[in-house]
Amino acid sequence: MGLQVNRLSEVLGAEVIGADLSRQDDDDQAAALHRALLDNGIIVIRNQHIAPDDQIAFSRRFGKLSVHVLTDFQLPGYPEITCISNKRENGKAVGIADAGRHWHSDQAYERIPAMGSLLHAQEIPPEGGDTLFCNMYAVLEAMPESLRARIEGKYAIFNYQREYNRFKSGNADRKALTPEQIARTTGATHPIIRTHPETGRKALYVSEGHTETIKDMDPEEAEDLLQELFAFSKRPEFIYRHVWQPHDLIFWDNRCTMHNAVPYNPEYTRHMYRTTIIGDVPV
Repeated sequence: MGLQVNRLSEVLGAEVIGADLSRQDDDDQAAALHRALLDNGIIVIRNQHIAPDDQIAFSRRFGKLSVHVLTDFQLPGYPEITCISNKRENGKAVGIADAGRHWHSDQAYERIPAMGSLLHAQEIPPEGGDTLFCNMYAVLEAMPESLRARIEGKYAIFNYQREYNRFKSGNADRKALTPEQIARTTGATHPIIRTHPETGRKALYVSEGHTETIKDMDPEEAEDLLQELFAFSKRPEFIYRHVWQPHDLIFWDNRCTMHNAVPYNPEYTRHMYRTTIIGDVPV
């Protein structure tokens, strides 16, 4: 069966029917999925009944995998897989229940951010728990010239701790970060307008979750400018809302998108496995 790629919205995203990510020797399938990702920013690969080993092997086709800084939430035996979950075993959280509830691009707070992320639905709630995705190419291309001129050539400083600490106050499962974790997630500097290394297109690269300030700018002026950028980027015309189906696997390109997880009723189970591919230093 050949792959069927269907556009999900005018602004972003496509679904892929007919893929089987357990076929690790299928180079044509991997190449077609890579092309679909570059063309659409995110791809939703439907109906994937795959094992963790399959998800890791497929993810590694696109680069080295990252081990998330919150190592307490790894899938046992699989350090490359972070559990995004509200499940508990023996009174302990098996995953990050409140992961991603802010607009962000994965691991932008690191010197070498994520190229892509893959999230595989193991169990989903009957309602809620959607994920929003934003096309950051489209944001930059629609931006007024006067606003774009204010960010040309400027660099943003990214920090994981601020958003982590905000959620930590309401989640006893989030421990205080260690000095090593703080060092890994503080002070990365990246261009506000970055060039995608594969498509050559330019995208806005800031997010309210991880962008702390703008380098070499008065802090108050930087905050005002960032708030203007955040507000512009969250306009509905740039956003695709994904309603999860059982066994969806979403592969998104962090170099040209950002995302935000929508809260859901905690009485329901939401259990997912995430792998993250290390990218390149943004330019």
